[in-house]
Amino acid sequence: MNKYIIERNIPDAGKLTQEQLSGISQTSCCVLNELGPEIKWLESYVTGDKIYCVYLAESEDIIRQHARQGGFPADNISMVTAIINPSTATLA
Repeated sequence: MNKYIIERNIPDAGKLTQEQLSGISQTSCCVLNELGPEIKWLESYVTGDKIYCVYLAESEDIIRQHARQGGFPADNISMVTAIINPSTATLA
């Protein structure tokens, strides 16, 4: 499976309560269960007006299907081609 970053534009996302975030998460999990093993949600980052989600998926199409069924925006979907971190700076 490929790793994807999904950018969701949600005005005032950073002001959502824990209860609202829990509700969004529950909806997402229900849709994921319906879609099966071709898609997996790893984590999301909530910012001021956006939520950035990290998914493993067979294709961009199934991510769009998840968004439609869950009622979530999927404004930008980008496949991750490499991962870097501080250890990447070390030449071995």
